[in-house]
Amino acid sequence: MSFLLRDKSDIKIFVLYLLRNIEIPLDFVTLHDIVVQDEFVGQFDFMECFFELCEMGAIRKTRKNGEDCYSLTADGKSAAEALQSDLLRTIRERALRSAKRFLEYQKNGHRTESEILELEGGKYRLVCKCMDRDGVYMETSVVVDNKHKAELLKLNFDDRSEFIYAGIMSLLSGDMNYLLPDTDDTEDDRISM
Repeated sequence: MSFLLRDKSDIKIFVLYLLRNIEIPLDFVTLHDIVVQDEFVGQFDFMECFFELCEMGAIRKTRKNGEDCYSLTADGKSAAEALQSDLLRTIRERALRSAKRFLEYQKNGHRTESEILELEGGKYRLVCKCMDRDGVYMETSVVVDNKHKAELLKLNFDDRSEFIYAGIMSLLSGDMNYLLPDTDDTEDDRISM
């Protein structure tokens, strides 16, 4: 974890900033996942601040396709615009980039498969696939020395496949900031995807 926002005001500004820049209503689970995915905000802190923002009238609940969704009110938009400078620019940009990647991943009908295969010599192969409407777009496997380790890796992939895919793509494209946010790489030094 590179940086964790602890101050409730900063967390609220962070949530407002993301909602303002995403510009579409989001269901609670998606909003939660977007806010906590880069580990700038803890889960409980998000929940507490989110409900306070709703009570303050900065976030409104609407129904979309039979589901509760959340977006900014006029007051929330004003606050997001006025207060965004209080957050570090690098945090804002990284979080927004991650959020847009997450939403794109979701929109494309993402699904995953994973299986553990027993090999000779007591080893196990974990095979992981990411698919969308067009078919398999990522497939990888890893061999580990025991079943317990393979099961832990499988559980993590099943729970966080979009982050694993994003990490692989970041590494392959040269965007080492995904794992090392304090590097001196500039956008010009990285391959653009």
